[in-house]
Amino acid sequence: MSRTGKKPIALPPQVTVDVKGSTVTVKGPKGTAAREMPAGIEVAREEGRVVVRPAEGAGAARNMHGLARALVQNMVTGVTEGFARTLEVVGTGYKFSAPDKGAVVIEVGYSHPVRFPLPPGITAELGEKNLSVTVRGIDRGLVGQVAANIRKVRPPEPYKGKGIRYRGEVVRHKAGKAGKAAGAA
Repeated sequence: MSRTGKKPIALPPQVTVDVKGSTVTVKGPKGTAAREMPAGIEVAREEGRVVVRPAEGAGAARNMHGLARALVQNMVTGVTEGFARTLEVVGTGYKFSAPDKGAVVIEVGYSHPVRFPLPPGITAELGEKNLSVTVRGIDRGLVGQVAANIRKVRPPEPYKGKGIRYRGEVVRHKAGKAGKAAGAA
């Protein structure tokens, strides 16, 4: 049995959990999150906490036990604190802008600015000098996917490091053409 799955999930006082069949709905100060649990997983509320366990006789569900517990924990964390992912842009003339709340406009050296629409439940906040953007939401998977899609517009290149990167991401640099110039005789 999963060590992660065995741990009960503590519920803050402002969070309510509703279980109907295999659907778990979590309500909190930042919003409501709902998710369908994998087949063979039981979710129960006991004494101010949530317990996730595999159903009796469901052998394949044991593989999903830890995952199901992590999904419920992420929903509880999302509706209380939320999730955020920060992206930075490196390069001359590169910047982010947000003309409206539903999109981020990215200028990263293309002949045109790239307009990136934000899905419902996701917000974007611009950082200092429009060189960073923070993607926020209550769904951890959606926040990560939106951040990855924004990064995909212009990933950091390995020679000068220009492009969009996650805050704290280390980009390994390549030597370039120095080896070719030294070998010419």
